[in-house]
Amino acid sequence: MNNNTNIKNSFFIITIFVLAGFLISGEFGIFDKLKTQIFNPNSQTKEYNWYFNPRNDGKQPTPIKEASFFNKYGAYYVGDPKEKVIYLTFDAGYESGNTEKLLDTLKKHKVPAAFFVVDHYLKTNPDMVKRMVDEGHLVCNHSKRHPSMASITDFEKFKEEINSVEESYKEITGKDMPKFFRPPMGKFSELSLKYTQDLGYNTIFWSFAYVDWYEDKQPSHEEAKEKIFSRTHPGAIVLLHPNSTTNTEILDEVITHWKKEGYTLKSLAYLTNKKTSDKSKTQILDNK
Repeated sequence: MNNNTNIKNSFFIITIFVLAGFLISGEFGIFDKLKTQIFNPNSQTKEYNWYFNPRNDGKQPTPIKEASFFNKYGAYYVGDPKEKVIYLTFDAGYESGNTEKLLDTLKKHKVPAAFFVVDHYLKTNPDMVKRMVDEGHLVCNHSKRHPSMASITDFEKFKEEINSVEESYKEITGKDMPKFFRPPMGKFSELSLKYTQDLGYNTIFWSFAYVDWYEDKQPSHEEAKEKIFSRTHPGAIVLLHPNSTTNTEILDEVITHWKKEGYTLKSLAYLTNKKTSDKSKTQILDNK
């Protein structure tokens, strides 16, 4: 009995020394990984700002290296590089009086868009939201208060930012909100992407945007069109702001130009469903 006990004790001591040697030497990758997890507990909560290097040659932009883990959490910033498809999106924090004209233009061209809205927008513009939905557009989640979602590490508080918008949407439309989320200000962490996925959402970033949101410093029509046209690329997720009078006034011409260049505008539902079925035809409005 004593011999067995001594053998067990000796084996335990030897095991401890072997493990200690592995950790100190860093010779085995698995222990390096363990050390990283142990000594860098905040690695998943590090905040990043979404950014990419735009191109003017008709090709997709080069993203930051953190985009390498987007697929893991159902996040998108661009579509298929082989398809001349554009996904038109708007971020709306408040109503500036332009949305009705934007909707008129979208209706004229029979193309879909996605409007990412905060809770305040839903509660103060229920009729506009109903029109968006009735005309086949996606009204999507942009959070309750527009915070950096990376700064919210408590899951229940994170969920409250999302669920509040869902509840307001359902009160207005009687429907469940489409499961697309855009992080306010493009701020994210690996943990925030995971939380978003855990709540059943795809995170939607963008591959085109420009400085269009300052109402008192609007770009000229020519400046705006030059940026949009030169940076258009297959699979583009275009981010515009509806408070921009320039965007409102040039949208008709922009869509006409895209169509002449052979592009089709489709719903985000097509983007996410295409991953599982290339035969998926889920765009909300048929652009022919």
